[in-house]
Amino acid sequence: MPQKLHDIAEKSKRALLVSLSKDAARELRGLAETLVLNIVSLEIINIREKQPRFGMGSGKASELVEKAKELKADCIVFDFDLSPSQQRNWEELSDLPVLDRQELIIQIFASRAITREADLQVQLAQLHYRLPRLTHKYIDLSQQRGGRYGSKGKGETKLETDRRRIEQQIHKLEKEIEQVTKQRQVQRRQRERQGLPVCAIVGYTNAGKSSLLNALTGADVFVEDKLFATLDATTRRLQLEDGKTVLLTDTVGFIRRLPHSLIKAFRSTLEEASHANLILHILDASDVNINEYYQTTINVLSELGAAEIPAITVLNKIDNLEDSSMTESLLSKYPDSMAISVKKDINLNFLKNLISQKVILNF
Repeated sequence: MPQKLHDIAEKSKRALLVSLSKDAARELRGLAETLVLNIVSLEIINIREKQPRFGMGSGKASELVEKAKELKADCIVFDFDLSPSQQRNWEELSDLPVLDRQELIIQIFASRAITREADLQVQLAQLHYRLPRLTHKYIDLSQQRGGRYGSKGKGETKLETDRRRIEQQIHKLEKEIEQVTKQRQVQRRQRERQGLPVCAIVGYTNAGKSSLLNALTGADVFVEDKLFATLDATTRRLQLEDGKTVLLTDTVGFIRRLPHSLIKAFRSTLEEASHANLILHILDASDVNINEYYQTTINVLSELGAAEIPAITVLNKIDNLEDSSMTESLLSKYPDSMAISVKKDINLNFLKNLISQKVILNF
């Protein structure tokens, strides 16, 4: 199996980040900080024409490698995807582990997986990513949990043996996930027999979904100001003032260009949204990329077949806006929207009332 590089001197790994734009760089920094990387530099580069060997010209590639060596970086992280051959070329040039966007997100998911279902899904995504990259210098960034990422089996040295073993593991995991999916379907049918409407909270990662679930239901879902704080769908009862009860489900956060292996692996979790009677689409009103994040979530809902489900666009974190005119501007821009602050308990009762009204119409 590919070599697994362990924590270096028990300190945060020093990472040189490479991005193609300021917006992408901001998100890349957030992803890197989620894995507690020590960012030694964030390089924003302009690629005039993609080259097959490195995804850019060899001159620019050499410049980045020299920068990494000068700053004594332990790894190089890109905000775009690299083909297996490009990743090998970068590692041969730099003699450092090189991570692309896919691997970075997969390792974040690996560090966040707590339940059996999430762990199985992450393992499957890891193996699909690893299969064509058996000579890649894996580096373990999942500091909160060990996991199986890049582990080496005893006596396994030949690529063909490795490939066959990974394919067997993939088949085994797919069978296990199939069983877990069936259990989730049974649980969903049991909830449906209760005759209670379901409201799903969806949105870009770190918009405040879990915080909203906690505030509305008194749940104790883990909350942290980092990307992908929670991976599992969590359902709690929401008691409304008119006596009605709604099942409120928090789902895994969305992100631009989510790796295909994770979309496939987490489909059973994400599909909770497609079975809802109402969707709460939560946005961070203070985020400069709110428009792009809104469209990302709309696109994912469309892929899941949930685009036609009635929705409320919830503009969270309005306490971070400079003045009320900014709030009014956002409310006029997004249809069926309302503004709240979970942190400051602003308009949460109004949101509950709106949920009650929408549920009556759509259940």
